[in-house]
Amino acid sequence: MSATTAQVTDQLPDSTVDAVVIGGGAAGLNGALMLARSRRSVVVIDSGTPRNAPAAGVHGLLGLDGTPPAELLHKGAEEVRRYGGLVVAGQVVSAAAATASAEGDPRFTVTLADGRTLRARRLLVATGLRDELPDIPGLAEHWGHGVVHCPYCHGWEVRDEPIGVLAVGPASVHHALLFRQLTDDLVYFTRGTDLDRDTRARFAARDIRVVDTPVTAIEAAEDGTIAGVRLADTQVVARRVLAVATRMRARADGLDELKLPVRELPGGMGRHFATGTAGTTEVPGVWVAGNATDLTAQVGASAAAGALAGAHINADLVTADTHAALNGTLLGA
Repeated sequence: MSATTAQVTDQLPDSTVDAVVIGGGAAGLNGALMLARSRRSVVVIDSGTPRNAPAAGVHGLLGLDGTPPAELLHKGAEEVRRYGGLVVAGQVVSAAAATASAEGDPRFTVTLADGRTLRARRLLVATGLRDELPDIPGLAEHWGHGVVHCPYCHGWEVRDEPIGVLAVGPASVHHALLFRQLTDDLVYFTRGTDLDRDTRARFAARDIRVVDTPVTAIEAAEDGTIAGVRLADTQVVARRVLAVATRMRARADGLDELKLPVRELPGGMGRHFATGTAGTTEVPGVWVAGNATDLTAQVGASAAAGALAGAHINADLVTADTHAALNGTLLGA
């Protein structure tokens, strides 16, 4: 496929395409870009629900630092279309292996929520992840603004603010020390998690205040920002920003039939698809890239992983095409 102009359409091709990319974030779009530039027919299915949608800007991405997430994805989609790729709005409800070609080349059927279907030789799963927050009244509405999770994504923007760390387990100790780099005013709310004597000593040495009283709610200020953390004894600890290590789960909606292997993170902190080099999986013809397999990857790392997976998918297709051509030559001799 070698179109040179952007294709803006919801019309799906009737023929089998080289690759379907499930997910229109940084990983999926960069994978599609590599495939489209290699003259592969590729369709990206974008549900329009990126993880970083609540954020004001993408940070830590060289040359694009501070770019609004929606703007970055819009530009990425236009670049894919420029090389003949399709980016289609939709929700995948089923992705399943179909009968392989006569040469044993994998085939897949992808079904969307509106009933449309696609046939593909390869799949790139780039569905991202979902962040699960602690069930604390008043917390979720501040997600992506006053409630943050990544010191590298949001740290500079919350520097020198009164920050509270809402503990969820052992990972929160390291989380607190990272955020201490950004502010001199840090409070650690244990929320019933264990904090041994050695860790308390380290926190004290870094002037991190520890609060063991249970947290009951997050209080909002009149302007809608965070005012503080309400405790079980009715005290409110004034905070402007809260940091929390979320439970991260790869988005797997509609992918059950592929039977992709998954791995659990220690301490119940998340679940991701298990992959090998360049996002390969145990399922022939299926790759995974971005947060669906690397839960801590920022936008730049996700995009790079998508590009690498796209290149490997193209190489795999080249091998399959050559094998089919050779078989055809031999049969015709």
